[in-house]
Amino acid sequence: MAIKGRADRPEDIIRAAELLLAGQLVAFPTETVYGLGADATSGPAVAAIFGAKQRPAFNPLISHLADAGSVEAFALWNEAARALAQAFWPGALTLVLPRREHCAIAHIACAGLNSVALRVPSHPAAHALLAATGRPIAAPSANRSGRISPTTAAHVALELGDEVALILDGGPCDIGLESTVVGFHRERPVLLRPGGIAVEQLRVVVGAVEVAVAAPAAPSAPGQLTSHYAPDKPLRLNAREAAPGEILLGFGPGSTAEHNLSPSGDLIEAAARLFAMLRRLDLGPGETIAVAPIPDHGLGRAINDRLQRAAAPRI
Repeated sequence: MAIKGRADRPEDIIRAAELLLAGQLVAFPTETVYGLGADATSGPAVAAIFGAKQRPAFNPLISHLADAGSVEAFALWNEAARALAQAFWPGALTLVLPRREHCAIAHIACAGLNSVALRVPSHPAAHALLAATGRPIAAPSANRSGRISPTTAAHVALELGDEVALILDGGPCDIGLESTVVGFHRERPVLLRPGGIAVEQLRVVVGAVEVAVAAPAAPSAPGQLTSHYAPDKPLRLNAREAAPGEILLGFGPGSTAEHNLSPSGDLIEAAARLFAMLRRLDLGPGETIAVAPIPDHGLGRAINDRLQRAAAPRI
């Protein structure tokens, strides 16, 4: 079982950095979900992420950076990418950019693609860990591939407790959904995965943003597989009430469900609670989880993306 540390203790941050530099895996909190971190410049260390998660090798990883100024060493900027980084970094935005020829991030982290996915997180523990490590940290969500993403250290321990050297406990994640992923086609922004920053916010900064159709057989960014984020129980979406054998996950003030993502209808609250609620219902009574309709705007788009993938036929 992994050693646990506190994300607000400098000595635990230093220990975590030492383990990363030694090629070990460390789970740590971000503002989105908990990440399973490895030294992104070490092929063997990154390979250990794929092994621990049982993640397909064709599914690329996000590498986390300490600041936007570090991008130049690994990737090629464009004007729209710079504008988005200035507006949303540090924060829940990942940019998929062309790899530089001598990019130090291991090719396995990029799944052999000529692009690299980069993010500057805002969580103080993630920032401190990046500063102490002095290297980019590759970090997908700290769970088994295809399973519900972790938003607490306890979730990480349940999923991967025997696979990581250290779990930094920073409490529940604020956003609770993975980062928004934006790529570029001829330098025009393309939404590859909805997430913690709504597409409406992106459009305020850069104007038009195309919404990509995912290619499950050959993802160009994390989170594009058809089946993902799934509990063990099947999900039924857009449910107004529970059928026999189901447990209902409601939304909004009109719902009479015992479990409600947000009784006030707040999409920010619903996003922060989604994965934890799915885990709770997965362990409780009922053979199927029925989920009430979620408005498809703002963070609702990202919530619905996660629910649709969680409800998809299992791979």
